Amino acid sequence: MPVHIERHYAERIGWLRAAVLGANDGIVSTASLVLGVAASQAGKQAVLIAGVAGLVAGAMSMAAGEYVSVSSQADTEKADLERERRELATDADNELNELTQIYVKRGLDEPLARKVALKFTEVDALASHARDELGLTEIHTARPIQAAVASAATFAVGAAMPLLLVLLSPIKSIIPIVAAGSLLFLALMGGMAARTGGAGVLKGALRVTFWGLLAMAITAGIGALFGTVVQ
Repeated sequence: MPVHIERHYAERIGWLRAAVLGANDGIVSTASLVLGVAASQAGKQAVLIAGVAGLVAGAMSMAAGEYVSVSSQADTEKADLERERRELATDADNELNELTQIYVKRGLDEPLARKVALKFTEVDALASHARDELGLTEIHTARPIQAAVASAATFAVGAAMPLLLVLLSPIKSIIPIVAAGSLLFLALMGGMAARTGGAGVLKGALRVTFWGLLAMAITAGIGALFGTVVQ
């Protein structure tokens, strides 16, 4: 009998969330920073310096933040698994009853649930409790380094897009070109991320674009206000 192999979108959760967050934040934060500085009537060189500084600082911040955050999640998972390991060693009967009741709540009758719990316990008791009691699986396991690298790399790529627009734009056209180009990048990124994750492309693109537009508009408004006050 041929083996039927399926690949699900959930397998991509570990890196997709960090990658989408990084790219989105890179585009939005850098474009907003560039627009805010440009709106204050600063020169092109100052706009570029601010953008590059934002790229470097943002990428490092994303990497550190993701690593710390996901490491905390990993520590919690390890602590839960260690607790389960101790309970299986010291109170196996109650752990078996607990697993049985989980299967009963999922629709199995008591005798069948007991047989299933016994079989899974014989194969790998800890893995069975991790999966069915704690909801921990290999797909959703926290991976701090993967999350940190994905966030930093995609932030840098995202941030480079509005900076490239600044380089190619005359000083008087920086604001409209960076704003329009960044919104286009956001729409494309949101659509691609949604497609990769199996969600609706249009919905993903619109969602990211809306919040990006709001962030850029507010930052540009503040830059223009401060520029007027300084002048």
